[in-house]
Amino acid sequence: MWRIRPSDTDIQLLNRSRDTVLDIRENTEYDPGWIQNGGIFIARTKKRLDEYIRLSTIAKVFDIEHSMLSTEETLNIFPLLNPKTFVGSLYSPGDGIIDPTSLCNALTKLAKKNDNSKVIENCEVQRILVDRNGRGVNRITGVETEDGVIQTNTVVNATGVWGRDLIEPLGITLPVVPMKHSYIVSEQIKGLRGLPNIRDHDASIAFRIQGESVCLGGYEKNPIILDQVSTDSSFSLYDLDWSTFDAHVDGAVELLPAFASVGIKCTVCGPESFTPDHKPMLGPDSRLIGLFHNCGYNSAGMMFGGGCSEQLAEWIVHGQPEFDMFNFDVKRFTSAQLSNKKWAVERSHESYAENYAMVFRNAQPLAGRNFRKDSLHDVLSSQGAIMEECHGYERPAFFYKEKTIVQPYDWYGFYEHNLNSDRKYLQILKGDEKYEFSDHHELIGKEAMSCRETAAIFNQSSYSKLFVYGPDARQAMQWISSADIEKPSNSVVYSCALNNRGGVESIFTITILDDGDENSIGPKFQGQGFYIVAGGPAGTYLSQIGNEISKFNVHVHDVTEEIGIISVQGPNSQKVLESLSGLDLSDQNLEPFKSMEIEFIDADSKETFFIRLLKIGFVGELGYELHVKRRNCLPLYKAIMNVGLPFGLKNAGFRALRSLSCEKGYNSWGYDLRSDDTPIESSLESICRKNGKYKGSKVIEKQRAEGVYKRLAYLSIDAPVPLWGLEGVYRNGENVGHLRQGEFGFSINKSIGKSYISCPNGRHIDNNYLRNGEYEVEVLGQRHKAELQFITPFMGS
Repeated sequence: MWRIRPSDTDIQLLNRSRDTVLDIRENTEYDPGWIQNGGIFIARTKKRLDEYIRLSTIAKVFDIEHSMLSTEETLNIFPLLNPKTFVGSLYSPGDGIIDPTSLCNALTKLAKKNDNSKVIENCEVQRILVDRNGRGVNRITGVETEDGVIQTNTVVNATGVWGRDLIEPLGITLPVVPMKHSYIVSEQIKGLRGLPNIRDHDASIAFRIQGESVCLGGYEKNPIILDQVSTDSSFSLYDLDWSTFDAHVDGAVELLPAFASVGIKCTVCGPESFTPDHKPMLGPDSRLIGLFHNCGYNSAGMMFGGGCSEQLAEWIVHGQPEFDMFNFDVKRFTSAQLSNKKWAVERSHESYAENYAMVFRNAQPLAGRNFRKDSLHDVLSSQGAIMEECHGYERPAFFYKEKTIVQPYDWYGFYEHNLNSDRKYLQILKGDEKYEFSDHHELIGKEAMSCRETAAIFNQSSYSKLFVYGPDARQAMQWISSADIEKPSNSVVYSCALNNRGGVESIFTITILDDGDENSIGPKFQGQGFYIVAGGPAGTYLSQIGNEISKFNVHVHDVTEEIGIISVQGPNSQKVLESLSGLDLSDQNLEPFKSMEIEFIDADSKETFFIRLLKIGFVGELGYELHVKRRNCLPLYKAIMNVGLPFGLKNAGFRALRSLSCEKGYNSWGYDLRSDDTPIESSLESICRKNGKYKGSKVIEKQRAEGVYKRLAYLSIDAPVPLWGLEGVYRNGENVGHLRQGEFGFSINKSIGKSYISCPNGRHIDNNYLRNGEYEVEVLGQRHKAELQFITPFMGS
């Protein structure tokens, strides 16, 4: 059990798992198999030690007892280590070991004591029963076992390595990949008993102390990937393949020399389930109502199982977990990703091999790339776009001085693959592998400043887009939208979609289209229709929207693959687009948050096509979005660049967009806005209407009346200090939160962070409390004076 992780949600889940085990031990007659011997993270390099210092900061926020130790101090706790192999460590005395057999036995016995629970063992599940009503809505009706049928409308898929195979007969795919995972148990080593467990991330190994033996495991670059696991082998083991495991022994001997002089008591090699991002598969499956997943734990089931299962229970009973579980939720993957086995195996291999790698904010995978490319991908790559991956899409992160191509995955040279000879993309990524400013900081700054001073063009085609129309379209949108959609035709509305707890599930724009409106880029419909667009992870909600409004008589038409979005932002954006279109786009003819359809003739092909133009931006400058059929994106982009050059138009990527957006104070879903944050807490009260009911509105009304316990605030630091998120925030020397997002504001020359501030005494928070305090932000163990503001420090032009 290791609780200090680079994620606030991870830490909360691990704390809940530990609390459950301690509660069983202290308040029941059953032994959960808990041994609290502590844990040490070993750092072999200064850079790794910096990562641990960052982890120390978030550990303080969550009140986890720990210490940063020098080499000598580490030896005082674990004298058997070789001091020449490491430069320091992070020690957490409250961590320990959970014995799986003891915990399962304790939980089973407790369940059997509950009159409402029934535990049935040694009973094979043969199939899940489904009602297919022919209208596209499929529901669970039961489970067929070798002992008969259990009628139920809810099934939890907690079948581990068989989690994928169980549901495949239903036509449902899950990116769970079985691999062989191993550890070895040494003979006795004198002086080992009672010492802490060790994670040596740099060597990709871990020691679990078992009496006077070491259980050595790790994550190799060439794990044995299994096509499937027989249902007859639920308690079977494989022979250890030493050719894959030897590297771990070398690292262990280096760190713990005594390991070299003892024999091996036994080896353990079994099937384990892994996923494309090394996170479990959790939550409801939108493809089959009543099916919930709780599998794919990536060999961390004993650690995460308690916290995750508690959240899943909340999900099943109340429709929503307590914590932000997006990074564990099945819906974090697109339908295309869920159904692509090749992609799942590639990404799961890389996640396994890199499990102990340092975590950097802008790290990018090498596996499963070029999964989805829009029609501007090649031309932007030729102009130097360094691509980043977002939910399967390749999109520009920033622009480099020369063309750089993302290469096919080379599997680290294993499995009869050769290492890629072209390492340029990999080398550019290494420029982000630091906790100081990126090597690409100045390039990104130039892109951001071009948007502030002249104009920038962004490719936002990866955003999710769909139309909702039909007899009940307005009622359906009123249910899912927090904002007032009683607006004139062609209005663009900024809105949230909330969950039962009032948390923000997504943030998006809605363009209102009435019957008879020109709508040449979308489907034809009668009556009123709504065009919805959401960016990045916020867009995953749109893929589930059909279930959310299934009670309404509506059509949901996903056009993500059919429509591209080109965004032109900056003080010269109007001049650029007036030159392109020949139209007057001033506020008198096109007001902000309004849209219109324009006709465009491509000068080269002479083809006429239509553009849905939205006067909207998220960088604090005048801006426009051009929505166009995918096949017309390239000629439109070329035409915009041709007319835009005299006005200083430059290409810009999402790294600049993120900085600009944060600088202006716009929310970024997944960072400073999540499913456990309400609009009242996050300063989005203005887009929550006071009249009419919508999902989550009762919580919003209650918070308006009673107040909230946390509030989003902006913190700026004058010193050139890079902020990445998870930095601790202190008011008058007392911790009051941590940064959810950190960026550098190039136009104000300050580091900016966003944090939810809470009162340590648990009281409601108000503006008086926020204003009257001295604030600091802890970065890499050092506290820096910060200025707190309710609104962004950037006022815009």
